[in-house]
Amino acid sequence: MSKLRVSAFTLSIDGFGAGPDQDLKNPLGVGGEALHGWMFGTRTFRKMVLGKAGGTTDTDEAFAARSFENVGAWILGRNMFGRDPRRMAG
Repeated sequence: MSKLRVSAFTLSIDGFGAGPDQDLKNPLGVGGEALHGWMFGTRTFRKMVLGKAGGTTDTDEAFAARSFENVGAWILGRNMFGRDPRRMAG
């Protein structure tokens, strides 16, 4: 039996994981990057997504690092593939 695990995904207090009006220019919707901003500065995000050194080593980093443990695949929404991740919180 397959298993699905959701890790390091942010939801707003009203249950949304992205802002309104998603498109290729705003893959997380208008204002959506702010919702996930906690992760952009972490050592894990900088290394795995941006290919850069450095980053935070706080509680957010510990959570981000755990989210990558035993991951076989990432499933992303359709607009994420049109976005250069190096532009996110560079």
